[in-house]
Amino acid sequence: MIMTRVLLFLFLITLVHSAYFKTSKTISNYTIVDTFYPFISQDGADPWVYKHPTNGFYYATKSTQINIIIWRSRYLSTLDLGEPKIIWLPNNTTACRDVWAPELHLIQKKWYVYFAATTCDSNNANHRMFVLENENDDPFQGEFTFRGQLTDDSNKWAIDGTVFEHPLTNNLYFIWSGWEGDVDVMQILYIAHMSNPYTIDSKRVEIARPNYPWEINHSPHVNEGPEVIIYDKTISIVFSASGSWTNDYCMGLITANEYADPMNSTSWQKRSEPILKSGNGLFGPGHGSLTSDNWLIFHTAAYNGSGWTRQIRIQPFIWNKQDGTPILNELLDPNKPIPLPQGEPRRQRYQLYPSAQHVTFNVDVDITGFYTVIVQVRSKERTNTTNYLITINNNATQTIDILYSDNWSSILISVELQKGQNTIVFTNIGIVPGEIYSMDLLSINVSNSHNMTLVISLFFLCLCLSLSAK
Repeated sequence: MIMTRVLLFLFLITLVHSAYFKTSKTISNYTIVDTFYPFISQDGADPWVYKHPTNGFYYATKSTQINIIIWRSRYLSTLDLGEPKIIWLPNNTTACRDVWAPELHLIQKKWYVYFAATTCDSNNANHRMFVLENENDDPFQGEFTFRGQLTDDSNKWAIDGTVFEHPLTNNLYFIWSGWEGDVDVMQILYIAHMSNPYTIDSKRVEIARPNYPWEINHSPHVNEGPEVIIYDKTISIVFSASGSWTNDYCMGLITANEYADPMNSTSWQKRSEPILKSGNGLFGPGHGSLTSDNWLIFHTAAYNGSGWTRQIRIQPFIWNKQDGTPILNELLDPNKPIPLPQGEPRRQRYQLYPSAQHVTFNVDVDITGFYTVIVQVRSKERTNTTNYLITINNNATQTIDILYSDNWSSILISVELQKGQNTIVFTNIGIVPGEIYSMDLLSINVSNSHNMTLVISLFFLCLCLSLSAK
């Protein structure tokens, strides 16, 4: 009996070993590329990205439901691995639960965050807009002060607020999605004048309500997620329409001339067709943030019919020189790389043909330090999460969860490598199979210890030169 069990155990070990090597690959060859896959994060919604006009950093935030976190990154393509900071926790009053769609704005040399939240009973009908303020030049320094609720006299349901400064008058205006009454039948876009970044001093004015077939194909009817961008005398509002929980979610456009009165509803004109909708294997694009260097960051459904399970993606946009409006074109193929944002470093790409379940990457680096790895990976079972163990030079370092998507996901991790030859092993663990398509390696996160060594070396070199000159 004991011998039978031993033989059975050895047989099972042989099967596992054989299955591993049948589905594993080792790759050492790479190409230097200046492209990336148009993907930011496998989990997230309502992204907001702001490029600082002087220091060049990208600052970002998104809906977490439970708090407000900001991230910063030198590069847009590696935003998901940016430095995070929790800047606010719910205060157990009217801003207590379901924290939605925060936005970080630099206004009059101060930082402001606008967000929606509801009461501690999670009653959606109590959602209102709120403001945080930070007087430091860097939003990662100091603390954000809770300025309270931001509302007009109606004090109706309000979410997805944004602010813009008029290019001619420098007046501030607040735009948000709200209910006309106290019942959730339709979300309307409103505008109001502001006396300062945390106070509305006018009545709200309706500038758009759902009326086209692509806006009223689900109930309640929705116009939400307004984002303002101004170019060549045109004020554009890119907004989201239809049911956010459906594949029909899409993005529309409202415009006004900068010489028109923004508080006059007739100043605003809505396009009769959406400017971005489902396509190329992606569904439900919405709540886009447009950066000053012409990138659109937005969320889509993670897979066909996933509802509020969403991912964050990215693609460039261009300008219509005739009327000064943004052209978003169609959704890009999520599985094809596109040119990197300007100024980003090229990377090594290790490409597998075909993909494999378990992969060993042999990589060679010139400097000991921390590197960024971007792996194209996915779960092979619909709606199920797969898991990978990452081993660096025979040391298990971390595991990562890969959420299901209809397409490849780009997962960013930071790894420490030694000068010379290294092995990075991705081993699929658990019962849900996964597969890997490629890995990119970037040297933009070289360790501070190496940088300090360079600084010290330069210091002593200068000191020696100075002494020899004497």
